[in-house]
Amino acid sequence: MKVKRFEIDELDKLIAFEKELRKEEPDTYFTQINEDYKRQIVSSFSDPSFNTALSYIALIDDKVIGRLDASLIVTRYNGLIESAYLDWIAVLKSQRRKGVAQLMVKALLSDLKKKGITELIILTATNEEAKRFYDCLAGNDREEAIRIAVA
Repeated sequence: MKVKRFEIDELDKLIAFEKELRKEEPDTYFTQINEDYKRQIVSSFSDPSFNTALSYIALIDDKVIGRLDASLIVTRYNGLIESAYLDWIAVLKSQRRKGVAQLMVKALLSDLKKKGITELIILTATNEEAKRFYDCLAGNDREEAIRIAVA
């Protein structure tokens, strides 16, 4: 298994992963994987708004089995970029509990450290499987968070 940054030339592999993920857990993932979805991902690579995005994929034999998406948090508070946000992490159900997600997080943390980022912020899912995963991450300092929908 290997983990690497996601690049646009691997889009078809990513789309296959997304479709399989939804077959394995149809009640968990709701975004439609269609041509619009594909176009949005392609356009994100040329849109400067996504310059702070960090995306990783885990592969076995050239097949995507996991995906992680994060972003640097950019503010003008002190003129520094010190934090990042883990937006999404998913592993095929058939590949869970094999260290895939931990390897993707490790790759992210390594890249963040090189960029001088000192904190990764994660809003965790509430299901038991996700809680077990997040609790096993080194340096975990669980705090409460508030989510506010922008209407």
